[in-house]
Amino acid sequence: MTTLPKSTPLVAPGHTRPVTHLSFSSVQEDGTYLLISSCKDGNPMLREWTGDWIGTFLGHKGAVWNTKISLDGSRAASGSADFTAKVWDTYSGTCLHSFPHNHIVRSVALSPSSSHLLTGGQEKKVRIFDLSRPDADPDFLTDGGGALAHEKTVKSVVWVGENTGVTAGEDGLIKWWDLRTRTLTTSLTFPNPVTSMELSPQTGRLVVTSGNTVAFIHAIPSNSGVPSHTLNLAYSPSSASIHPILQDRFVTGNQGDEWVRIHGMDGTERDVLKGHHGPVHCVEYSPDGEMFASGSGMFLYFRSVRFNTEPFFAWHSFRGWNYSIMANDARQVLRLMARADKRRLENGMDRWICTNVLIAMPHDYMNVICARQIRELPAQQNLQIELLNCGL
Repeated sequence: MTTLPKSTPLVAPGHTRPVTHLSFSSVQEDGTYLLISSCKDGNPMLREWTGDWIGTFLGHKGAVWNTKISLDGSRAASGSADFTAKVWDTYSGTCLHSFPHNHIVRSVALSPSSSHLLTGGQEKKVRIFDLSRPDADPDFLTDGGGALAHEKTVKSVVWVGENTGVTAGEDGLIKWWDLRTRTLTTSLTFPNPVTSMELSPQTGRLVVTSGNTVAFIHAIPSNSGVPSHTLNLAYSPSSASIHPILQDRFVTGNQGDEWVRIHGMDGTERDVLKGHHGPVHCVEYSPDGEMFASGSGMFLYFRSVRFNTEPFFAWHSFRGWNYSIMANDARQVLRLMARADKRRLENGMDRWICTNVLIAMPHDYMNVICARQIRELPAQQNLQIELLNCGL
């Protein structure tokens, strides 16, 4: 009886201190996407969807708490303990703008058109910068006549659509702002400090953690077509992310232990994943839901998603090298392999992470695998892959 291999995490080393935040880009025109990681070593890193390192943004002189990628993947923004927020060119790694603050910047957000930058942090202020006029003074989002947006540290800022900004603070408040008029439109109160807030654009929800609570709330309050949902867990999650496609599960990190947990939307614990050697500060699903990343200590872990459906499985061996493919159906394998971006690792192997699988084979024979040669067969039949021009 054949035993299907378990999902194996891919370790992405490179950072020298704890990873504080992770953010995937949206799916790009070629079907790939990017991941950017923040770290207390002050050097945010950009990676391919496979986990392969692309580059490191050099210029901060303190811990980087938050990084985001623009919709088109051409820009990145970062907020740091060096009292600056920076905007970067992701193709060259060049710092395009650096905006000074009077205290630590904890969160940043780029507008959909990358024309403006939203920042928040220890000052309890929220600024909005016009990137077409980088030398101009920023505008401030204030609640009433004061200069502050929140009564305590601003933990997260996100940009929803073209005209809405959302901020969350350690004062337990989430606030929605009209960015055209720079005015507060509505707010929501939690009994405990907000520890994280991330936008799930595919589901139209904000995923919020506060105390033992995980909340999935409307990104725009008037959007009544997207249900709100709140759960209380047995622990205090540091971060949470909902599956962007299935929307039937979410993943969490926890400052109290070293585990990553997967829960159903009713709160049922479906899986506990071990591998980190310190508190898990951040988790994030990829935009296609085929994997998620978690950050802790000095490493990132990429884990393929485990589905409840019975997977297909195919195995081949040639020239002494073994490889396997697993997915929920043949079309998924076709899509994954068709967009696989080959990168040579130090050990002379090329790897892809796919749903429930790690594929590995020597780069010398990589071109013999053609996605066009994957035959879609009826359910419960094996996938077949033709190896071309390899002398078999």
